[in-house]
Amino acid sequence: QVQLVESGGGLVQPGGSVRLSCVASGIIFSTYVMGWYRQAPGKQRELVAVITRSGSTSYLDSVKGRFTISRDNAENTVYLQMDSLKPEDTALYYCSAKGDRGYWGQGTQVTVFS
Repeated sequence: QVQLVESGGGLVQPGGSVRLSCVASGIIFSTYVMGWYRQAPGKQRELVAVITRSGSTSYLDSVKGRFTISRDNAENTVYLQMDSLKPEDTALYYCSAKGDRGYWGQGTQVTVFS
């Protein structure tokens, strides 16, 4: 059974930092492209960051320079370091794994408030 379990969300003030983690089980983690998506109330889900099997990364324009995605294949974990947070970053953040099939986590809420 494949599971993606996110953690690390919470309440943070503007300018603050949060690190999200996603632990995968039931897949050969190193063979999957891993990503973080987010969905704010009333908006469509959008891709925030992705990291390939080789470690190449790409980001949503609005988070470039503030967010960093990384992976630890030994720990089957993908991270999203979020710095200089803004209220518009408030959303439910989802982890995704794409390989021969695609999988989603259940999400972790990040709320940026002043």
